[in-house]
Amino acid sequence: MRATDMTTNATKANTQETNATKVGRRGLHGVPGLAPGGSALGPTARRLRALARAELTLLIRNRGAVVTALVVPLVLPLSVRPALDQLDLKKQGLSMGTVLLTTAIGFSFLFAVYTSLVSAYVARREELVLKRLRTGELSDTEILTGTALPATAVGLAQAVVLSVGCAALLHIGAPKAPQLLVPGVLAGLVVSAALAALTASVTRTTESAQVTALPLVLVSMVGSGVAIPAEVLPGRLASVCAFLPLSPAIRLVRAGWSGQLSAHEAFGALATALAWTIAAVFAVRRWFRWEPRR
Repeated sequence: MRATDMTTNATKANTQETNATKVGRRGLHGVPGLAPGGSALGPTARRLRALARAELTLLIRNRGAVVTALVVPLVLPLSVRPALDQLDLKKQGLSMGTVLLTTAIGFSFLFAVYTSLVSAYVARREELVLKRLRTGELSDTEILTGTALPATAVGLAQAVVLSVGCAALLHIGAPKAPQLLVPGVLAGLVVSAALAALTASVTRTTESAQVTALPLVLVSMVGSGVAIPAEVLPGRLASVCAFLPLSPAIRLVRAGWSGQLSAHEAFGALATALAWTIAAVFAVRRWFRWEPRR
Protein backbone atom coordinates (compact mmCIF):
# COMPACT_ATOMS: atom_id res chain seq x y z
CA MET A 1 0.00 0.00 0.00
CA ARG A 2 1.48 3.36 -1.03
CA ALA A 3 1.15 6.52 0.99
CA THR A 4 -1.06 8.04 -1.71
CA ASP A 5 -3.58 5.23 -1.28
CA MET A 6 -4.68 6.81 2.00
CA THR A 7 -6.95 9.08 0.01
CA THR A 8 -8.78 6.07 -1.40
CA ASN A 9 -9.97 4.95 2.04
CA ALA A 10 -10.91 8.52 2.95
CA THR A 11 -12.89 8.84 -0.31
CA LYS A 12 -14.79 5.65 0.44
CA ALA A 13 -15.68 6.98 3.86
CA ASN A 14 -16.81 10.23 2.31
CA THR A 15 -19.04 8.34 -0.16
CA GLN A 16 -20.59 6.39 2.71
CA GLU A 17 -21.20 9.66 4.54
CA THR A 18 -22.94 11.18 1.49
CA ASN A 19 -25.23 8.17 1.14
CA ALA A 20 -25.96 8.22 4.85
CA THR A 21 -26.81 11.92 4.67
CA LYS A 22 -29.23 11.34 1.80
CA VAL A 23 -30.96 8.54 3.69
CA GLY A 24 -31.05 10.68 6.82
CA ARG A 25 -32.82 13.47 4.94
CA ARG A 26 -35.40 11.11 3.46
CA GLY A 27 -35.79 9.31 6.74
CA LEU A 28 -35.00 5.69 7.55
CA HIS A 29 -38.01 3.36 7.23
CA GLY A 30 -40.26 6.39 6.92
CA VAL A 31 -39.00 8.12 10.06
CA PRO A 32 -37.88 11.64 9.01
CA GLY A 33 -34.35 12.72 9.96
CA LEU A 34 -33.22 9.34 11.37
CA ALA A 35 -29.81 8.50 9.99
CA PRO A 36 -28.53 4.89 9.87
CA GLY A 37 -27.56 3.77 13.33
CA GLY A 38 -29.25 6.83 14.83
CA SER A 39 -25.88 8.42 15.58
CA ALA A 40 -24.75 11.85 14.42
CA LEU A 41 -21.15 10.80 15.03
CA GLY A 42 -21.28 7.97 12.51
CA PRO A 43 -19.82 9.84 9.50
CA THR A 44 -16.95 11.31 11.50
CA ALA A 45 -16.17 7.93 13.04
CA ARG A 46 -16.15 6.27 9.62
CA ARG A 47 -13.79 8.87 8.19
CA LEU A 48 -11.41 8.62 11.14
CA ARG A 49 -11.48 4.82 11.00
CA ALA A 50 -10.65 4.78 7.29
CA LEU A 51 -7.77 7.21 7.69
CA ALA A 52 -6.43 5.49 10.82
CA ARG A 53 -6.55 2.09 9.12
CA ALA A 54 -4.51 3.39 6.17
CA GLU A 55 -2.00 5.06 8.50
CA LEU A 56 -1.67 1.87 10.56
CA THR A 57 -0.88 -0.13 7.43
CA LEU A 58 1.84 2.34 6.50
CA LEU A 59 3.23 2.24 10.03
CA ILE A 60 3.43 -1.56 10.04
CA ARG A 61 5.22 -1.62 6.69
CA ASN A 62 7.82 0.91 7.85
CA ARG A 63 10.33 -1.24 9.72
CA GLY A 64 12.24 1.73 11.08
CA ALA A 65 9.08 3.25 12.53
CA VAL A 66 8.06 -0.10 14.04
CA VAL A 67 11.43 -0.50 15.77
CA THR A 68 11.30 3.06 17.06
CA ALA A 69 7.73 2.72 18.32
CA LEU A 70 7.85 -0.78 19.80
CA VAL A 71 11.43 -1.71 20.68
CA VAL A 72 13.10 1.52 21.77
CA PRO A 73 10.70 2.31 24.67
CA LEU A 74 11.24 -1.20 26.03
CA VAL A 75 15.05 -1.27 25.71
CA LEU A 76 16.07 2.24 26.76
CA PRO A 77 14.87 1.93 30.40
CA LEU A 78 17.37 -0.90 30.86
CA SER A 79 20.18 1.36 29.66
CA VAL A 80 19.49 3.94 32.37
CA ARG A 81 19.36 1.33 35.14
CA PRO A 82 23.09 1.71 36.05
CA ALA A 83 22.64 5.48 36.46
CA LEU A 84 19.59 4.97 38.65
CA ASP A 85 21.56 2.61 40.88
CA GLN A 86 23.82 5.53 41.79
CA LEU A 87 20.89 7.60 43.07
CA ASP A 88 19.41 7.47 46.56
CA LEU A 89 15.83 6.82 45.46
CA LYS A 90 14.62 5.76 48.89
CA LYS A 91 15.51 9.18 50.26
CA GLN A 92 13.01 10.65 47.78
CA GLY A 93 10.38 8.04 48.66
CA LEU A 94 10.80 6.24 45.32
CA SER A 95 11.46 2.62 44.40
CA MET A 96 13.47 1.26 41.49
CA GLY A 97 10.39 -0.47 40.07
CA THR A 98 8.29 2.70 40.08
CA VAL A 99 11.06 4.75 38.48
CA LEU A 100 11.74 2.16 35.75
CA LEU A 101 8.04 1.88 34.94
CA THR A 102 7.65 5.65 34.65
CA THR A 103 10.79 5.80 32.53
CA ALA A 104 9.42 3.18 30.14
CA ILE A 105 6.09 4.98 29.78
CA GLY A 106 7.92 8.28 29.25
CA PHE A 107 10.03 6.76 26.48
CA SER A 108 6.81 5.48 24.93
CA PHE A 109 5.50 9.06 24.83
CA LEU A 110 8.70 10.26 23.18
CA PHE A 111 9.35 7.50 20.66
CA ALA A 112 6.12 5.58 20.04
CA VAL A 113 4.10 8.77 19.73
CA TYR A 114 6.14 11.95 19.34
CA THR A 115 9.05 11.05 17.03
CA SER A 116 7.05 8.58 14.94
CA LEU A 117 4.28 11.15 14.38
CA VAL A 118 6.74 13.88 13.41
CA SER A 119 8.02 11.61 10.64
CA ALA A 120 4.49 10.58 9.64
CA TYR A 121 3.17 14.14 9.36
CA VAL A 122 6.18 15.30 7.36
CA ALA A 123 6.09 12.31 5.02
CA ARG A 124 2.36 12.70 4.31
CA ARG A 125 2.78 16.42 3.71
CA GLU A 126 5.73 16.05 1.34
CA GLU A 127 3.91 13.32 -0.61
CA LEU A 128 0.90 15.67 -0.98
CA VAL A 129 -1.33 13.22 0.89
CA LEU A 130 -2.51 15.85 3.36
CA LYS A 131 -3.22 18.30 0.56
CA ARG A 132 -5.40 15.77 -1.30
CA LEU A 133 -7.24 14.79 1.86
CA ARG A 134 -8.20 18.44 2.43
CA THR A 135 -10.06 18.47 -0.91
CA GLY A 136 -12.59 15.94 0.44
CA GLU A 137 -15.04 15.94 3.32
CA LEU A 138 -12.36 15.51 5.96
CA SER A 139 -11.78 18.52 8.16
CA ASP A 140 -8.29 19.61 9.18
CA THR A 141 -8.86 18.31 12.69
CA GLU A 142 -10.00 14.92 11.39
CA ILE A 143 -6.95 14.63 9.13
CA LEU A 144 -4.50 15.34 11.93
CA THR A 145 -6.41 13.20 14.43
CA GLY A 146 -6.82 10.24 12.08
CA THR A 147 -3.11 10.30 11.26
CA ALA A 148 -2.24 10.32 14.96
CA LEU A 149 -4.62 7.55 16.07
CA PRO A 150 -2.39 4.52 15.32
CA ALA A 151 0.65 6.01 17.10
CA THR A 152 -1.36 7.08 20.14
CA ALA A 153 -3.02 3.66 20.25
CA VAL A 154 0.42 2.03 20.26
CA GLY A 155 1.51 4.36 23.06
CA LEU A 156 -1.59 3.55 25.11
CA ALA A 157 -1.18 -0.19 24.58
CA GLN A 158 2.45 0.02 25.64
CA ALA A 159 1.50 1.90 28.80
CA VAL A 160 -1.00 -0.80 29.71
CA VAL A 161 1.37 -3.69 28.94
CA LEU A 162 4.25 -2.04 30.79
CA SER A 163 2.07 -1.35 33.82
CA VAL A 164 0.88 -4.95 34.03
CA GLY A 165 4.32 -6.41 33.32
CA CYS A 166 6.22 -4.21 35.76
CA ALA A 167 3.60 -4.69 38.47
CA ALA A 168 4.12 -8.45 38.19
CA LEU A 169 7.89 -8.65 37.55
CA LEU A 170 9.13 -5.76 39.70
CA HIS A 171 6.66 -6.40 42.53
CA ILE A 172 5.48 -2.81 42.77
CA GLY A 173 1.87 -3.82 43.28
CA ALA A 174 -1.21 -1.99 42.09
CA PRO A 175 -1.19 1.79 41.54
CA LYS A 176 -1.93 3.65 44.76
CA ALA A 177 -3.63 6.56 42.99
CA PRO A 178 -5.16 5.38 39.69
CA GLN A 179 -7.12 8.64 39.50
CA LEU A 180 -3.76 10.30 38.78
CA LEU A 181 -2.31 7.55 36.59
CA VAL A 182 -5.09 7.61 33.97
CA PRO A 183 -5.09 11.38 33.30
CA GLY A 184 -1.29 11.31 33.36
CA VAL A 185 -1.12 8.74 30.55
CA LEU A 186 -3.82 10.50 28.53
CA ALA A 187 -2.13 13.89 28.97
CA GLY A 188 1.19 12.45 27.82
CA LEU A 189 -0.37 10.96 24.69
CA VAL A 190 -2.29 14.10 23.74
CA VAL A 191 0.58 16.53 24.38
CA SER A 192 3.04 14.30 22.50
CA ALA A 193 0.74 14.10 19.47
CA ALA A 194 0.05 17.85 19.44
CA LEU A 195 3.75 18.71 19.76
CA ALA A 196 4.54 16.25 16.96
CA ALA A 197 2.25 18.17 14.59
CA LEU A 198 3.83 21.44 15.70
CA THR A 199 7.35 20.09 15.18
CA ALA A 200 6.37 18.78 11.75
CA SER A 201 5.39 22.30 10.70
CA VAL A 202 9.04 23.43 11.02
CA THR A 203 10.55 20.25 9.57
CA ARG A 204 11.49 20.43 5.90
CA THR A 205 12.12 16.79 4.98
CA THR A 206 11.46 13.31 6.33
CA GLU A 207 15.21 12.81 6.74
CA SER A 208 15.47 15.84 9.03
CA ALA A 209 12.50 14.81 11.18
CA GLN A 210 14.71 12.98 13.68
CA VAL A 211 16.91 16.07 14.01
CA THR A 212 14.08 18.53 14.66
CA ALA A 213 12.50 16.13 17.16
CA LEU A 214 15.76 15.63 19.07
CA PRO A 215 15.70 18.82 21.23
CA LEU A 216 12.37 17.99 22.86
CA VAL A 217 13.45 14.37 23.35
CA LEU A 218 16.68 15.35 25.12
CA VAL A 219 15.07 18.07 27.23
CA SER A 220 12.27 15.73 28.30
CA MET A 221 14.67 12.91 29.15
CA VAL A 222 16.71 15.12 31.44
CA GLY A 223 14.30 17.77 32.70
CA SER A 224 10.86 16.14 32.65
CA GLY A 225 11.85 13.16 34.76
CA VAL A 226 11.85 10.52 32.02
CA ALA A 227 15.42 9.23 32.37
CA ILE A 228 16.22 10.94 35.69
CA PRO A 229 13.55 11.46 38.38
CA ALA A 230 12.75 15.13 38.78
CA GLU A 231 12.82 14.62 42.55
CA VAL A 232 16.64 14.31 42.52
CA LEU A 233 17.20 17.59 40.66
CA PRO A 234 18.21 20.74 42.56
CA GLY A 235 15.22 22.62 43.94
CA ARG A 236 15.31 25.68 41.68
CA LEU A 237 16.04 23.63 38.54
CA ALA A 238 13.26 21.20 39.42
CA SER A 239 10.81 24.09 39.77
CA VAL A 240 11.67 25.34 36.28
CA CYS A 241 11.60 21.87 34.71
CA ALA A 242 8.13 21.26 36.17
CA PHE A 243 6.76 23.50 33.42
CA LEU A 244 8.24 21.54 30.52
CA PRO A 245 5.68 19.95 28.14
CA LEU A 246 5.88 16.36 29.39
CA SER A 247 6.73 17.10 33.02
CA PRO A 248 3.09 17.14 34.25
CA ALA A 249 2.29 13.80 32.56
CA ILE A 250 5.40 12.09 33.95
CA ARG A 251 4.73 13.51 37.40
CA LEU A 252 1.13 12.26 37.37
CA VAL A 253 2.14 8.81 36.12
CA ARG A 254 4.77 8.40 38.84
CA ALA A 255 2.40 9.72 41.50
CA GLY A 256 -0.24 7.29 40.28
CA TRP A 257 1.97 4.43 41.42
CA SER A 258 3.58 5.99 44.48
CA GLY A 259 0.61 8.04 45.70
CA GLN A 260 3.00 10.81 46.76
CA LEU A 261 1.25 13.87 45.39
CA SER A 262 -1.03 16.23 47.23
CA ALA A 263 -4.34 17.42 45.79
CA HIS A 264 -2.87 20.88 45.23
CA GLU A 265 0.16 19.49 43.38
CA ALA A 266 -2.02 17.17 41.31
CA PHE A 267 -4.28 20.05 40.30
CA GLY A 268 -1.24 22.10 39.32
CA ALA A 269 0.13 19.28 37.16
CA LEU A 270 -3.23 18.81 35.45
CA ALA A 271 -3.56 22.55 34.83
CA THR A 272 -0.05 22.69 33.32
CA ALA A 273 -0.77 19.71 31.06
CA LEU A 274 -4.03 21.32 29.93
CA ALA A 275 -2.27 24.61 29.24
CA TRP A 276 0.37 22.89 27.09
CA THR A 277 -2.34 21.02 25.19
CA ILE A 278 -4.31 24.20 24.46
CA ALA A 279 -1.17 26.10 23.45
CA ALA A 280 0.03 23.29 21.16
CA VAL A 281 -3.38 22.90 19.50
CA PHE A 282 -3.62 26.65 18.93
CA ALA A 283 -0.11 26.73 17.45
CA VAL A 284 -0.88 23.81 15.14
CA ARG A 285 -4.08 25.43 13.91
CA ARG A 286 -2.18 28.62 13.18
CA TRP A 287 1.16 27.44 11.80
CA PHE A 288 0.79 23.84 10.58
CA ARG A 289 1.93 23.63 6.96
CA TRP A 290 -0.17 21.59 4.53
CA GLU A 291 1.99 22.36 1.51
CA PRO A 292 5.44 20.79 0.97
CA ARG A 293 8.33 22.92 2.19
CA ARG A 294 10.46 23.57 -0.89
